[in-house]
Amino acid sequence: MEAPPVTMMPVTGGTINMMEYLLQGSVLDQSLESLLHRLRGLCDNMEPETFLDHEMVFLLKGQQASPFVLRARRSMDKAGMPWHLRYLGQPEIGDKNRHALVRNCVDIATSDNLTDFLMEMGFRMDHEFVAKGHVFRKGIMKIVVYKIFRILMPGNTESIEPLSLSYLVELNVVAPAGQDVVSDDMRNFAEQLKPLVHLEKIDPKRLM
Repeated sequence: MEAPPVTMMPVTGGTINMMEYLLQGSVLDQSLESLLHRLRGLCDNMEPETFLDHEMVFLLKGQQASPFVLRARRSMDKAGMPWHLRYLGQPEIGDKNRHALVRNCVDIATSDNLTDFLMEMGFRMDHEFVAKGHVFRKGIMKIVVYKIFRILMPGNTESIEPLSLSYLVELNVVAPAGQDVVSDDMRNFAEQLKPLVHLEKIDPKRLM
């Protein structure tokens, strides 16, 4: 059966349009412990969470030039956790003086048959990977430090290898649209992590 046409209208959660404010950077493996030590001192007084996740990226091609992208993620080290389905919109052009990248964001927990459902809807899996790392929190800010692993045999999450000799570092806040003041707090926090890591407003289109 032919897949239904895809529209690129903004996705909203209920009546509140949630946005992700994001800064990104990377740190070499040998600098990881120094960064984690700094984050323990700066973030809320609790031990950081660890995670080991499997993420699958699905595409649905329609009439537009760009396919519709959804991300399905599950925990590999915490039994009983639900699958998560995530939609990330295109970065807003907006004010060039805005300190963080801003994009529409929807993240929902789902049942275990999520991937089967997406395939039935006409999506196809584009790629998959394993992410392993740490999650810190500072108020409403979330700081994630993680390494991406390539899956050597499709579907076999036991057969993996590191994609690089570095860790990705992401600082993000999910808030209702129009809360641009949070980007100022993010910039101030990012300044405290220099020179260990430089967190920047990176447009994904520049990386393609």
